[in-house]
Amino acid sequence: MNALNPAAPQDAPTFSDIEAAAERLRGHAVVTPLLENAALNERAGGRVLIKPENLQRTGTFKFRGAFSRMSRLSPDELRRGVAAYSSGNHAQGVPAAGAILGAPTVIVMPADSPTVKVEGARRLGAEVIFYDRWTEKREEIGAKLARDRGMTLVPPYEHPDIIAGQGTAGLEMARQAEAVGARLEAVLVCTGGGGLTAGVALAMEALSPDTAVYSVEPQGFDDTRRSLEAGQRVGNDPRARSICDALLAPEPGRLTFSVNARLLKGGLVVTDTEVADAMRYAFAHLKLVLEPGGAVTLAAILSGKLPTAGRTVGIVCSGGNVDPELFARILAGEL
Repeated sequence: MNALNPAAPQDAPTFSDIEAAAERLRGHAVVTPLLENAALNERAGGRVLIKPENLQRTGTFKFRGAFSRMSRLSPDELRRGVAAYSSGNHAQGVPAAGAILGAPTVIVMPADSPTVKVEGARRLGAEVIFYDRWTEKREEIGAKLARDRGMTLVPPYEHPDIIAGQGTAGLEMARQAEAVGARLEAVLVCTGGGGLTAGVALAMEALSPDTAVYSVEPQGFDDTRRSLEAGQRVGNDPRARSICDALLAPEPGRLTFSVNARLLKGGLVVTDTEVADAMRYAFAHLKLVLEPGGAVTLAAILSGKLPTAGRTVGIVCSGGNVDPELFARILAGEL
């Protein structure tokens, strides 16, 4: 565990919250499999177990958190609707949950969001409002929108019900590994705002306490890694850029970092080139379509950012919502 051990805030979720979220998600979320590939194991020199959340409803783990939160709203709150802000995957999880629960949704999205994510949100019934991610603050826009329309704001990661919902992926992973007789020595999690990472870390603490959990971030957006080292939340350089559009949070969340600072072993960083290589590898060898942000954990394995020889390591591949044009360019080796 990390040496940092801050007092948990009163609203921090617990493993029992993850178990409760799993019950709410039962019959709605996909129990994604735990995959193993001989070629990847040979390359890693160990055993790599893949949790492919690109096979989740809406192609990303975000449905777990959105439904976990929205299923706890009152009938009146659902009737008045939900507002959210998102780089694209939460933007699909929220309207997907809204369609099930009968809640209208409006999503604030970056103007440069991948077309596949914008179209996905609209197809699921969301109203989309764009903003400039480099000059405007989505949190302020979303909060004002919710106030003006009388809606409930559902953030992408900074809420205990959201973290608990994302943590169900870790709960499944730990139990699936145990079912195949695997002892997870380490788990790597794609990290943006830190909700999935915090939820998985909480699940591992309860079910596999000897497992070391690592965040994995794109170069230039390694705010969680640097925050762990600094002992406090630090932000990213606003001039930084990456193809990993799903992982471009400006800094770790207060609530997510309170969990991650206590439970993470450390943070790993991968380059866009390594991410593109991992996307090609996943397509060619694993037969998985991964978006850039969803491939960072695989990139960390393939680029040797974590020793894997003789070890059993789990990786969460968080999503597969990539624009066809970008995917084609990456497969062609243009990025």
